[in-house]
Amino acid sequence: MSNTVKRVLFVNSEIYPYLPETEIARIGRYLPQGIQERKKEIRAFMPRYGCINERKNQLHEVIRLSGMNVVVNDVDRPVVIKVASIAAAKSIQVYFIDNEDYFHRKSVYFDENGKFFEDNGERAIFFARGVLETVKKLRWAPDVIHCQGWISQILPIYLKKAYRDDPIFSNSKVVLSLYDDTPGNEFPEDFKNKIAFGGISADDMAVMEKPDGINLAKLAASYSDGIILGSDDIPGEITDFCKEAGLPVLPFNAEALDNGSYIDDYNNFYDTI
Repeated sequence: MSNTVKRVLFVNSEIYPYLPETEIARIGRYLPQGIQERKKEIRAFMPRYGCINERKNQLHEVIRLSGMNVVVNDVDRPVVIKVASIAAAKSIQVYFIDNEDYFHRKSVYFDENGKFFEDNGERAIFFARGVLETVKKLRWAPDVIHCQGWISQILPIYLKKAYRDDPIFSNSKVVLSLYDDTPGNEFPEDFKNKIAFGGISADDMAVMEKPDGINLAKLAASYSDGIILGSDDIPGEITDFCKEAGLPVLPFNAEALDNGSYIDDYNNFYDTI
């Protein structure tokens, strides 16, 4: 791989203005634009949560990408791809992974009683597969895939195991941003079985012995090529795991996030991975 990364795929849990302006959503909004301004090609993806106003944000279905299905938990579900341009940055398009069963809800991860959705793990599986299948259909080979937010954290194992022989992804490296969004809830006991796909074995997911957010982050890290610490209060168990694995880690830098210089830091990190 050359020193210059040409294509960066952003897989985000949140992008402003489609969701409220959190730290993750703000980076999801401005980082792709900044990387594009630094002469790299970009694509950005996020789930099409039900609370996103399609009319206001001018989402429309991409018919040429329709017709894909993903099997999760033995159920064959259609992947609907929608796209929108960020109003303040017309050159930045966002692709949305949609499915009526998984994403047509008024809230993101919790029901009206504050209960973690029982199928959040399945939603993460569907999102990861939906992104990878869409990128294949676009025939757009990314040099770096940058995953941000816990719902993106199944993608690394799929890329490195189930899709490793696909020529579109043969040179792709994974950068994982870790934040303080790690779910404190456990996923269902059979979560690991649901993840298994494309020859992925139980041994490949040994770290997922307990199906919780911390172990999901460890699973993602173990199949990543570099780690970015996006918050200063990430559980120590996760950061220790990354260090022990010998992964390149870009430390958290609050000042760089405030003044925007993190974009150069991230850009340089991509080039070194």
